[in-house]
Amino acid sequence: MSRHPAFDAHPPVTLYHDGHCPLCQREVAWLTRHPRRERVLLVDIQAPEFDAEALGKTFEAMMGKLHLADARGDWFIGMDASRALYAVLGYRKLVWLSSLPGIAGVMDAGYRWFARRRVRLGRWLEKGRRK
Repeated sequence: MSRHPAFDAHPPVTLYHDGHCPLCQREVAWLTRHPRRERVLLVDIQAPEFDAEALGKTFEAMMGKLHLADARGDWFIGMDASRALYAVLGYRKLVWLSSLPGIAGVMDAGYRWFARRRVRLGRWLEKGRRK
């Protein structure tokens, strides 16, 4: 077992994302072109057929924070989901850095701030690009 659980995520991982979020859409587009894309399955929680309760989750909880499940069925939520995703994609040094004491707390707090505002921030950025 690693010092941080994100290093132990086993591919393929399933990333549950908000398909209506402009910033999430950009990340998903990048993931579909990534050289290691076979390590990540993408599920849009906004899709009509998606059922959070079948996973033992609520839609509201999954909308509030990023969720990722690995091949063993372990769940990673919030910033830990991002860390697990990037570890599986091979960015282990970046994950290690984001897990250091002090930095981890700042990253976790920054993620919580971002998660609450992601749709609004995405719309603002999209609006700025159209000008």
